[in-house]
Amino acid sequence: MAVAGVGAIAVDSTLIEPNRPRIVRRDIALRRWPARLEGFTIAQLSDFHYEPYFSEHPLHAAIGLVNSLHADLIVLTGDFVTDPPFSDSEKADQKAASAAEPCARLLRQMQAPHGLWAVLGNHDVATDPNEVTSALHSQGIGVLANRSAPIEASGARFWLAGVNDVLSDSADLDATLQPVPGDEATILLAHEPDYADDVSHYPVDLQLSGHSHGGQVRVPLVGPLYLPKMGRKYVWGPYRVGPLTLYTNPGLGTLGVPVRWNCPPEITLLTLRRASG
Repeated sequence: MAVAGVGAIAVDSTLIEPNRPRIVRRDIALRRWPARLEGFTIAQLSDFHYEPYFSEHPLHAAIGLVNSLHADLIVLTGDFVTDPPFSDSEKADQKAASAAEPCARLLRQMQAPHGLWAVLGNHDVATDPNEVTSALHSQGIGVLANRSAPIEASGARFWLAGVNDVLSDSADLDATLQPVPGDEATILLAHEPDYADDVSHYPVDLQLSGHSHGGQVRVPLVGPLYLPKMGRKYVWGPYRVGPLTLYTNPGLGTLGVPVRWNCPPEITLLTLRRASG
């Protein structure tokens, strides 16, 4: 009986759960959100770790699901490729970065009126950030590297900002927010969620992150077996960090072993509303 139970868990965690992304819907109320943009929707995906054997499958499954949501905007919060472990070889890094091209071609099949926007993650930066960025740009995906872009709709606007990867010490929030008027709503894409402790001191309304994979394997009564640096405090879901709202997406792909347990891949649909008061 015990052997059968272990076998069922093994099948679920390797063949079923990792390949069945679920849609999680969240209403987010922001004090500075423009009234004319009430109900604006953002689909968030993260941590693809593209390769053709395992992580490609949940991405394929996600395309139709995302398009069925008819989101106004799609954001991609990093780690399109995987830094090869135990290798300092430039050749290995370049080969890993080349996976960004087929990943970007699949991502481009997702559609939203206000486009697809991305930031790089620590694995992208550790391989070849220029190649990853070029692959995304070639498919019409905007990459926010310490910069902000205005998003205009219904006679109103907000700012979509993105910082370089925090773990690489290249994130510059001051430069990123420099063009943003102080009284306008700002959404920040930052790969590492624990960066929210710094972001909460800036005029940012909402931070969207990934990186943690939600733990990827979460044992009941124990919790995640492993969490990465800068992804250990705000692991999965919504948080309030001072005046800042944060959402951490648990990712679509897998890292290391291609296993998920009690932590399914997620497509997050955020519906933004103006907070009362």
